[in-house]
Amino acid sequence: MIGIVGGGLAGLAAAYRLQRAGHDVRVFEAAAEPGGLAASYETAGDRVESYYHHLSKSEETIVELAAELGVGERIEWRVGKNAYYVDGVSHPLDTPWEIAAYPHLSLYDKIRLTALTLGIDVRGGRPRRDTYDDIEAFEDVPVTEFLLEHTTRGVYEYFFEPLLDAKFGDRTEDISAAWLLGRIKFRGERDLLRGEILGYLDGGFAVLVDALVEAVGRDRIDTETAVTELSFSGGDSGTVTDGGASAGDRIAPQADGDSTPSVTSLTTQRRGEGGSGTHDVDSVVVATMPDVLESLTGYGCDVDFQGSICALVSMSEPLLDTYWLNIADDAPFGALIEHTNFVPPERYGGEHLLYVASYVQGPTDDLWQRDDDGIESLWLEGIESLFPEFDPDAVTDVRISRNPKTAPVYERGYLDMVVPYDLASAGHPGVYYAGMASRAQYPERSLNGAIEAGYAAADRILDR
Repeated sequence: MIGIVGGGLAGLAAAYRLQRAGHDVRVFEAAAEPGGLAASYETAGDRVESYYHHLSKSEETIVELAAELGVGERIEWRVGKNAYYVDGVSHPLDTPWEIAAYPHLSLYDKIRLTALTLGIDVRGGRPRRDTYDDIEAFEDVPVTEFLLEHTTRGVYEYFFEPLLDAKFGDRTEDISAAWLLGRIKFRGERDLLRGEILGYLDGGFAVLVDALVEAVGRDRIDTETAVTELSFSGGDSGTVTDGGASAGDRIAPQADGDSTPSVTSLTTQRRGEGGSGTHDVDSVVVATMPDVLESLTGYGCDVDFQGSICALVSMSEPLLDTYWLNIADDAPFGALIEHTNFVPPERYGGEHLLYVASYVQGPTDDLWQRDDDGIESLWLEGIESLFPEFDPDAVTDVRISRNPKTAPVYERGYLDMVVPYDLASAGHPGVYYAGMASRAQYPERSLNGAIEAGYAAADRILDR
């Protein structure tokens, strides 16, 4: 049997790939439901994600998987309208004439910004289209230095700097230009007359999660079950405490010629009074954060992660006239995403759904220290300060999700820190990695990257 640690999209994708190839698999998920960061809330209609999600046209693997699972026809490609809130005004930035009307950049600034988003290097007055083909060539270039050289100071200060600050805070100076170039390519599909083309499933991403769960088999997925220990031939083992969340005492198996140990079993602990169990395994795919991998094997990872707090605000009336609103002015959150300006509110029983989101750079962040009631009050007051016409009485519900490790910090030298899919060369034969610190989630994390990471780990097992 092959054990899968983690029942998010990466773990489910690995299980699906292996099972289709004839392997017996079992998925162990510490949460109450599978899905990971693609988990959903109930509404008066369709379910909706607890963290905002959509697809870009470049995400082909997940689209292919949806088709295999019989839900491909439920992917709808819609225009996701964007705007930028600056000096108390929301400026739409989707069409050429809207961009031309944006008052905070000069004409030259707009030419340089447009050239970068189209992948054209216009430095020296000679346009070149191949400068940004190799994203990894910019891996060690600071993003601030890159923007000042490849665009203008105006573009940096009045367009990118507020966005970088909202996403990375005091880590901005560490961020690699490769991340920015990758994000531009990742989000590059646009209708010039309407705006960015994004995908969403009729019924939400829960449709895809449910289809994956059914394909793997619900009887092969153990929820509320943490993997607490891996045992290796030769008697070595790794141990994780606190329900799979933090490191405990452990012995990490090490490579030693032909005597290199291989994984033989895993131990699980169910929540409550469920007790522990031991399962014989031939291989293990760890599809969670790298701290769990370290606790189970001793393999350390230097990738830093940032957390996020995301509120889903249900309202009886809309707030914005755009899908995604970036904010340059002082605000206690990073962005406002009105989901029902992307997907019709009729899908949710007429509810208007607004995501309020902010990244945090660590557990000492002031925002992270607030309880949910404190965040709700702060954010609703923040919305009212930006939009005086906002009626707090229109809010019918606020649900807050938080995760201390939502996304990697894509700092310079990031590629040197990614975790390999196959850990045999690190002294852990039979252990494979498909979590967010894998190569598939570079230079930008995505749902597509989760599927690709799960496939990549599974394919290493099949190649073996």
